[in-house]
Amino acid sequence: MDQEIRLEISTWLTGLGIDSQPSDGVSTSIMLLACVLVAAISYFIMHRGVIRAVNMVILRSRVTWDDVFMRYKVLEKLAMLVPAIVLNLLVPITLTEHPVLSSLVDRLLSIWLVILMIRAIYAGLDAVNEISDINEVSRRLPVKSFVQLFKLFLFFVGLIVCLSVLADQSPVYFLSGLGVATGFVMLVFRDTILGFVAGIQLAANRMVSKGDWIQMDKYGADGAVEEVSLTTVKVRNWDKTITMIPAYALVSDAFRNWRGMSESGGRRIKRAVNIDINSIKFLTENDRKRLSKINCLKEYFPAKISEIQASNAKVSDLDMMVNGRHLTNVGTFRAYLQEYLQRHDKVHKDMTLMVRQLAPTTEGLPIEVYIFTNDTRWAFYEAIQADIFDHIFAVLPEFGLQAFQAPTGNDIRSLKSVKVEG
Repeated sequence: MDQEIRLEISTWLTGLGIDSQPSDGVSTSIMLLACVLVAAISYFIMHRGVIRAVNMVILRSRVTWDDVFMRYKVLEKLAMLVPAIVLNLLVPITLTEHPVLSSLVDRLLSIWLVILMIRAIYAGLDAVNEISDINEVSRRLPVKSFVQLFKLFLFFVGLIVCLSVLADQSPVYFLSGLGVATGFVMLVFRDTILGFVAGIQLAANRMVSKGDWIQMDKYGADGAVEEVSLTTVKVRNWDKTITMIPAYALVSDAFRNWRGMSESGGRRIKRAVNIDINSIKFLTENDRKRLSKINCLKEYFPAKISEIQASNAKVSDLDMMVNGRHLTNVGTFRAYLQEYLQRHDKVHKDMTLMVRQLAPTTEGLPIEVYIFTNDTRWAFYEAIQADIFDHIFAVLPEFGLQAFQAPTGNDIRSLKSVKVEG
């Protein structure tokens, strides 16, 4: 195809009275200078005319993605192909009388054309990567990994094409030689290849995406993913330090991804308050009357008392409290907490909501709150959790309960002073 185009150009120049095959050095130099001048004019027309007009349209458009392409100068780099193509077509024609030089220049210009084309594609890929960050597409797909993969593929393709053009051999010749060097390449670039394969697995399975909160204690990582590349994953920890994790480590080792929590819209609170067992007791009639004034218990007492009375009707000798069922302060406290959390506007009602009693320990009886907040942001989550447990500790005395607390130095000193006074 190139030979046909060059022949047509040569015929056209001859028709204009221009010798397309000059024999002396001066004429050849003039023709080469004319070729460069034509290439420069073509570039000026493209850059100052077409590209400038397109950029003006981009600046006035309402969409933003085209501004990114303009910032990366994709069109300007594509415009460089025009003078390269002009030179690639015209220069060999002027050097027809010098076949060796013509062949060498033709190969060099072809290599230059390939490099310019890959350079323009690289700029376009960088623009696509930034557009994905702006539109938050990278949160769903690791676009940067795919961009790097395509860049790497283009690099090897361009390298093979350039070598084949320079050596005047078919690209298949160089591809067949890659099998011989495979063992050496795998030995030298083992870590790079492992990271490359792991990066593809991470991208394909969406194991990690930009913006995810991951935790990997082995590498001291606990924070948000800032960048997912083919070989490494960049994590900005909550203390603002940065951890670089090899991509293959995320495939071979265990790590925790909190993405599911963020996407669900609820974040779990699983915390217990230990009740001093010595403060647990049956409710008296006065206690019941006093606690029945609490809004969260107004529906609980009538239903529970009816249930207990129906059960006790089958029991004789109720003078002994152990023979029948009776309300306890800890059971009433659990019922209060259940209703209080059910009414709390920061608790997710569509997820597990439970107040349960765990096995007693040497530190008392654990009453565990197992709920989900409807705000997953860390600071807000901690504030909601603190408010709930502030309230829990404050209302314990209303039920005659005490939180368990190991003896402190003040407790021991007070016992010592009592002993001295005695």
